[in-house]
Amino acid sequence: ALPRAAAFSAGGRRVAGGARALGAAAEPVVDLADEPLMRIGHGFDIHRMSSLEQAGQPVVIGGVTIPCDLGVEAHSDGDVIYHSVVDAILGALTLPDIGQLFPDNDPQWKGCDSSAFMKEAFRRMDERGYRIGNVDVTLILQAPKVKDFKPAMKENIVDLLQTTPGRVNVKARTHEMVDSVGESRALSCHVVAILEKKM
Repeated sequence: ALPRAAAFSAGGRRVAGGARALGAAAEPVVDLADEPLMRIGHGFDIHRMSSLEQAGQPVVIGGVTIPCDLGVEAHSDGDVIYHSVVDAILGALTLPDIGQLFPDNDPQWKGCDSSAFMKEAFRRMDERGYRIGNVDVTLILQAPKVKDFKPAMKENIVDLLQTTPGRVNVKARTHEMVDSVGESRALSCHVVAILEKKM
């Protein structure tokens, strides 16, 4: 089972001890009556790439498996878009980051489909009374080419975050053959997310 957030009392305050300890950081005590109408979060992720044989798993981006001779080196499936979206949501909610919630030394997350992390981020956002305002994704990689796969990536994000297409954007650019990303030895992603208080 995925880690559960703390329970909330009828008075709107989080009940102490309602959540399992996650990493070294304790989750903040939240006064729901004092929550802002809007929260902004930023997420970033980067993973090494190597040959498909060496990596042992394919390149998965935004829930889409990209057919190519490269693979992503990661404990989970290494989906940089999903990981960045999750961290943007967690950051907006002032929660522990994805590495604390889903440690890369925990065997249960080995090879995990990162949609599980997205579902947990959505659950925590929804439980706090927020919905997606918008999500802006910037994927950075030299290879493989992803132009034809961006619509499917966007659709997956929309579905997992239970929002609408007008609230999600997926952009992709190269790194102009500069450093590890530009040499196709890595791929990275930035995400900015706005969360709106549900009225």
